[in-house]
Amino acid sequence: MTKMTRRCLMAAASGAAGATIFGIGRARAAEFSYKFATNLAGDHPLNLRAKQAIDRIRQESGGRLDIQLFPNNQLGSDTDTLSQLRSGGVELFTLSGLILSTLVPVASINGIGFAFPDYPAVWKAMDGELGAHVRAAIAKSGLVALEHIWDNGFRHISSSTKPILTPADLQGYKIRVPVSPLWTSMFKAFGASPIAINANEMYSALQTKIADGQENPLAAIWTLRIYEVQKYISLTGHMWDGYWLLANGKAWQALPDDLRALAAKHLNAAALDERADLEKLNISLQKDLEGKGIEFKTVDKEPFRQKLRQAGFFTEWKGKYGEEAWSVLEKYTGKIA
Repeated sequence: MTKMTRRCLMAAASGAAGATIFGIGRARAAEFSYKFATNLAGDHPLNLRAKQAIDRIRQESGGRLDIQLFPNNQLGSDTDTLSQLRSGGVELFTLSGLILSTLVPVASINGIGFAFPDYPAVWKAMDGELGAHVRAAIAKSGLVALEHIWDNGFRHISSSTKPILTPADLQGYKIRVPVSPLWTSMFKAFGASPIAINANEMYSALQTKIADGQENPLAAIWTLRIYEVQKYISLTGHMWDGYWLLANGKAWQALPDDLRALAAKHLNAAALDERADLEKLNISLQKDLEGKGIEFKTVDKEPFRQKLRQAGFFTEWKGKYGEEAWSVLEKYTGKIA
C-alpha cells in the first residue's frame, strides 16, 4: 500500500496508539457498555471508521454510552458471533447480508451474481427501496439494521493454480466461499467445487490447499494478506457485498432516545465515510497487490452471466426470494432472469 493511502486510512485511528486502540479506558462507569464485533482486520477502513464513530459517541454522550470494538473475529466466527448477537452477548455486529441470509433469507439478494453493474446502481438500491425491504425483513428476526449499509466491495476470484478467465476454468475448481447458500449455489452453477469456510479459517485453508482459490474484494485480499497464498486475481466483479451494522433489538431499544439517535447518527455517517475510503483504496490496491507478486487478469463477464442463466441460477433464486423482492431488485439492475 502506498504511503499516502496508508496515511489516509490510518488517520482515523490517530491518537489511539498502544493498548488502547480498540478499548479506551473509561474515566467513569458508563450507563451502557456495548460490544461491537467485526470480522475484518483492525486496519480495514470499516474498523477505522467504526472506531472514529465510537470515540465521537463516547465523547458527545459524556461517557454515558461506551462501545468497545472487537475486530478480526476476536469474539468468534461469523456464525458464532451472530448467535451471540441474537442472545445479547454482543450488542453490535457488522455482517455480510449473504451470511445473514442463513437467518434472514432475503438479506442475500444484493449478492446475486453479475446483477449490479457499478457502485452508483448499488447505492441507489441499498439506500433506497431494496435496502428498506431487507431491513424490514431483518427486523422480524429481532435484530435492527442501521440505515446505511457499509461497503465490502465487488468481489473478484483469486487463485493459486491458474487464472480464471472463462466459466470453463471453474469446472471442478476448489474455491473457498463464505458460509452462505447463495455463494455455494452460484459456484455450483459454474461446475465448481465450493467449500464453505468462515473468514477466520480462510487463510489456512488456502495455505494448506484445502481450497485452490477464493473470492473477495481487493481490500479484504489486502488486509487479510490473502496475496501471500495466491498468485492470480481475475477481475470478475461477480457480486457486490456489503456489511449491515446489526444491533441486538432489545439492547438497541434499551438506549434512551437521545443516545440511540446519537449512535445512529455517527454510525451511519461512518458507513458513508467508509464507502468513500474503499472507493479510493480500490484504485491504489491493484498496484499494491501487483507489487506483492499478484498477476491481474481482466475477464469478459457476459459468458459468466450466460452460464448462470443456462444453469437456471437466476430463475431458482427469483423463486426463493419471491416476486416482490425480485421486482424491487430489478428496479435497480434491469431485467436479470
